[in-house]
Amino acid sequence: MVAITLSARAIQGNNTMHFGRVEWDKETEDKGTNIEYLNIYNVQATNAAGTRTSGSIIPYELSINHLKLIAKAPGAPPPPIPSSTASSLHNLITEDFLPVVTSDELVFRWRHRAKVGSKSVDIETILAHRIIVRLLNNDEILWDSGRLLGSPDSIHWKLLLPLPGNIAEWCVEVWDSQNRPYSSEWSKFAIGPDQQQQNNNNNNNNDDDDSNRGSNNNGWIASWIAHPTDMDTFDKNKLDNSFLEEDKWDYKKRCKRWKLRNSLPLFRAKISTNTKKIVDDDDGTITSALLVVSGLGSFRVSFDGIPLSTSGPIDPAFTDYTQRVSYRGFDVTPFLRNNRNAKNQSYGKWERGTIDNDEAFHVIGITTGSGWYDPRPLGRNGVGVEYKLLPNGPITIVAQLYVTTSSGMSRVVAPTGIDASEWQVSRGHIRESDLFTGETVDLNILQSMEGWDTPEHWSPINATRSGSESKKKWVDPVLYQTDVTFEAWHPRHFASPIGKLIPSEIPPVLPMERLSPDEIFDLGSGRWLFDFGKAISGMLHFDEGLPIPIVPKKYPRGHSFKAASTNGDAFVTIIYGESLEMTTGDINRVLTAGFGLHDGGPRHLYNETFGIACFPDDQDGTLSQRDTYVVSSSVKEVDRARLFKKASQSHFTTHAFRFAEICCSSKPPATVHALMYRTAFDEWGNFDSSNILINGGYELVKNAMNSNMLSVQSDCPHREKLPYGGDLVASSPTALHMFDMSAFYRKSVRDWMDGQWENGAYTETSMWQDLNDYAGIGHGAGETVWASAPPVLTVRHMQMFGDISFLKESLPNHIKWLDFLDKYFDKGMKKHRYDDELKGYDGNGSGLSDWLGLRNRDTFLTHTGFYMASARSVAYIAKKLGMDSLQERGMTTAKRLQDRINKLYFKNGKDDFDYPEGRAEASPGPDMGLFARIVPGEKRCKVLRNLFKRRGNTWPGNEERRFLENLRNDMKQELITAGELIYDDDSEKYVFFWSQWRGFNEGIFGVRYILKALSESGFHNVALGKANGKGFATFEYMLRHNATSMWESWWRSESLYSRNHPMLGAMVEWMPSSVAGLSLHPTTSGGRKVLFWPQFPKSAATLEYASAMQGSPRGDFALAWEFNDLPEDRDKYDSALVSIRIRLMIPPGGEGALRLPLYLQKKVSASIQRAQFFPDQWYKLESSKAIGTPCRSFLFHPKLSIQWEQEEYIEGSSEDCQLGPGLYQVIISGWQLEKEAESEDRIGQFSQYFQMDDVGPYCSDPDTFEWDIDDATHII
Repeated sequence: MVAITLSARAIQGNNTMHFGRVEWDKETEDKGTNIEYLNIYNVQATNAAGTRTSGSIIPYELSINHLKLIAKAPGAPPPPIPSSTASSLHNLITEDFLPVVTSDELVFRWRHRAKVGSKSVDIETILAHRIIVRLLNNDEILWDSGRLLGSPDSIHWKLLLPLPGNIAEWCVEVWDSQNRPYSSEWSKFAIGPDQQQQNNNNNNNNDDDDSNRGSNNNGWIASWIAHPTDMDTFDKNKLDNSFLEEDKWDYKKRCKRWKLRNSLPLFRAKISTNTKKIVDDDDGTITSALLVVSGLGSFRVSFDGIPLSTSGPIDPAFTDYTQRVSYRGFDVTPFLRNNRNAKNQSYGKWERGTIDNDEAFHVIGITTGSGWYDPRPLGRNGVGVEYKLLPNGPITIVAQLYVTTSSGMSRVVAPTGIDASEWQVSRGHIRESDLFTGETVDLNILQSMEGWDTPEHWSPINATRSGSESKKKWVDPVLYQTDVTFEAWHPRHFASPIGKLIPSEIPPVLPMERLSPDEIFDLGSGRWLFDFGKAISGMLHFDEGLPIPIVPKKYPRGHSFKAASTNGDAFVTIIYGESLEMTTGDINRVLTAGFGLHDGGPRHLYNETFGIACFPDDQDGTLSQRDTYVVSSSVKEVDRARLFKKASQSHFTTHAFRFAEICCSSKPPATVHALMYRTAFDEWGNFDSSNILINGGYELVKNAMNSNMLSVQSDCPHREKLPYGGDLVASSPTALHMFDMSAFYRKSVRDWMDGQWENGAYTETSMWQDLNDYAGIGHGAGETVWASAPPVLTVRHMQMFGDISFLKESLPNHIKWLDFLDKYFDKGMKKHRYDDELKGYDGNGSGLSDWLGLRNRDTFLTHTGFYMASARSVAYIAKKLGMDSLQERGMTTAKRLQDRINKLYFKNGKDDFDYPEGRAEASPGPDMGLFARIVPGEKRCKVLRNLFKRRGNTWPGNEERRFLENLRNDMKQELITAGELIYDDDSEKYVFFWSQWRGFNEGIFGVRYILKALSESGFHNVALGKANGKGFATFEYMLRHNATSMWESWWRSESLYSRNHPMLGAMVEWMPSSVAGLSLHPTTSGGRKVLFWPQFPKSAATLEYASAMQGSPRGDFALAWEFNDLPEDRDKYDSALVSIRIRLMIPPGGEGALRLPLYLQKKVSASIQRAQFFPDQWYKLESSKAIGTPCRSFLFHPKLSIQWEQEEYIEGSSEDCQLGPGLYQVIISGWQLEKEAESEDRIGQFSQYFQMDDVGPYCSDPDTFEWDIDDATHII
């Protein structure tokens, strides 16, 4: 065993206090926050936080670098039935995720909430705060800030950090308005090795040269290691020509090499339990032990046979692995300290006697999967999405254990790649692991290698063992090697270089929910269909294993396993899918086919997948989501049941599914759960209302979001799994409402920064795949909208999280992008035949634009508009950083582009904001012009009036056409009577149609623009009508077709477009912000201030109540409104005189601006009052319920007893009412309900609006319609 001593820094001394000045964010300074340093050297360390709770403001959800400690994943499956030894060890696991920091960055953040029963006056101000940091299991205080005035967005640590390997705890104490403190719970983080480029062990180097292994005491000592036969498949000198490619891609040869690397490797190392061996002659006790690990493709770590986390499917996070690779840190202190302090406790047969027994040791185990690094090399040039441009190499790991003692000394133990370290590698029980095709588990090997990662089953390499032990074939690992540097790397080379190692930037992908099946169906022939009620990403978990399989006369399509059947092996297959095939009732595998590779399904086979190299033999022409468990024919029948009981779940793949078919067994498995995996950020926003369809739309999108957040925000969780820029630009406001995306979106922008070309061009996907570059302006740039994601996302990140340091980090890259656009945009547009005056332009030029809408796409507008948005973003960031000249440059560029658009789009004199030869029918068109403040203020209401001239149209889609062709006449007549079909004179048939005003027709951007523009311009009732529509291209249409997640298209696709795709979910941000009336204030940063702008329908028949909660770095904001005094007779819901009750909540440290609708009727009165005390809070309970079920807000809970302060009346005014922390109630009396206005018919115009002179109360303020440089909401 190797132990390397690190030189200690000047932090030693058990009772030494360390203080230092805090670096404050510039955002805090700009706000003029009163920051003062008080008694910093006189605070006693014995005033430990965590003991004082007299204050009214509670600090909670502490984070380091936007990362929170995760004790246990909420959807974690039950651990396997343990032995008595393992049961005691399970209790030593302290968390599922431990944040790790380096000397490069350490930033403290936390949120606030009011203590139940506190007085409102006590939470008005956060007077001061204090941070205490201490070492784990050590009395040493690393830093006590003392009492500091104010409440900043963040605090940067600027002192010298402890040595890598130390684990620290911290807490924060805050003082309320009455100068009373409240202390948070202690949280924990670790100090890891510094970020640095890992040595890739070039073949030209001498493997024995220690200089190749890193010499930085604060960095990595370990090197990447691999299984020797895996590494040989990437060594051109060890392969004959039948395996080697020439100048062109040869997928067949790649596949041959890939098959040599099955089954997947297991790694392990042993560590002595003798403390003196670990820390040399150091007499100090062990205070902390930190194991740092990474692996490519994916990895899971165990210690003495106990998994250290429930993560695994995608760990490390998906990045460009030639640029950066994240590592995890695991606190294994309890294992080592338990061994030292409890010498009478037996860890097993291997430990007897005292703690100084030289024979006793621990074992680190690492299980691996292929992940994104060594997937099945599917491909045929020109077919599907071929991920040949991603880094690729053999599965490899890097690890080292830090052990720190009370003397302050730290040792690195058992680093990989050091000859004396006792690391071993063997083939394991996972035959194959792939993110698209699933996992195959050999239960024989799983059984024979049981305990491989425990001391009881350790054996030296080449030791003589009896029975199954001799089959393990543990060998020495070899160093990972590559023959190129990063600068010279090209995807056609063999093993890719590996980038720098960094601590995890985001939480890992963890099981976030565990679902029981709603129904189980017997499909015959031993096949069972499980319905889990909603679409998720993840896999099944078999709590009690699998039953013994049977052999049907003929295996159902997709469930055969020819090689196993030939050998007489027993096997069980699981196929996953999000919908059922309409004609057979089987799972629709076509819709979830990886890379879109399928044969058309059972209705229309067309052999598209024939000839694709490495296509699985048993997937019948459709690349399916499938897991397989197999037992060898050599196992006796009586023993097979025991082996199949060992099956639990796949670990290194994820599937998108609501349904799962299990085949083939005489009875279904008992106690089956679906595990929903996603990146483990917090969910902090929600929305509810009385309207089932709007609620249903919200839940469709939330389920799709949850399914597509597996370390990147993907387009769909099965077909491509890629992060597309356009998808992020469109739906990021929705994601920021629903989840704490602070770490996740920072990583997303960094991914694009890694992929940025030297000329400044950003790409379409963060990991460049050359997919739609033809649609961009050339020179490597993605389509302009998609490539503009990084700067736009940075602005939105600042608005919500206030991270000034991230602005500084990303700005140079965004400037390069703006430089690129300035240089190449006009030339690129001309190359794509965009004339300066748009002569001959019909709205469908080169570009993706408002993707998958039902109207024509206006590609010129989106290209130019997002160039403008990039310039606006640079100006916004420059202002935050005080860079005046850059701010002026960005604003000048943005105004020039805005003027160019307006010159062209008002050229026809019709004031409809359309290209010169347009017919006012393209998207996003005026929707984008109005929302993004492109249209000049004086033209605003003219454009708005003309918008109401738009009509719907017929829909000739193939799936809907085939559906009608096979529909009985009586059913077709029902659709005609319901107004869902219209007679088409051209085809002389009844056809489906889409509506402009009673449904959706816009694409991924326009769908949000139109709703927001209508609601913000006084026509909220029209926006509600679109969301509440019925028939084709509505939420109702999807829900009627059994959807539980958002579709990729408005039409029902059975063979191409995904049923689990958040792209069109951009409109969901409109629900909390406009339907309920709660959103971030457009000009806020750091999520400090929200805008309460409740808007109401004309009729209570549309909506009776709505509510929303919005999390932010300051705490949780909430708003709810409801119509009161509604008549019992619902026929009077459009004529009754009612009142409106509004309640809103602002957390300590937060601010609010209340804006009541300008169209408040003349006879109404409005009053506001604040609660004297902060009451209990009843939050929405998650339960099994039908999608869209109405739910009232906790703010209106009938048991909520509230004492109110004096009522104050609100005068009618266009000025916002500024509010501080507390709970408020607003009463609007004398509100007259009216009948909702409607378009002429479902396909027609809104003539009553475009024909009237007065287009609402918002036409008198044209100046306020200009874009404000501080306005992040309307930047695009």
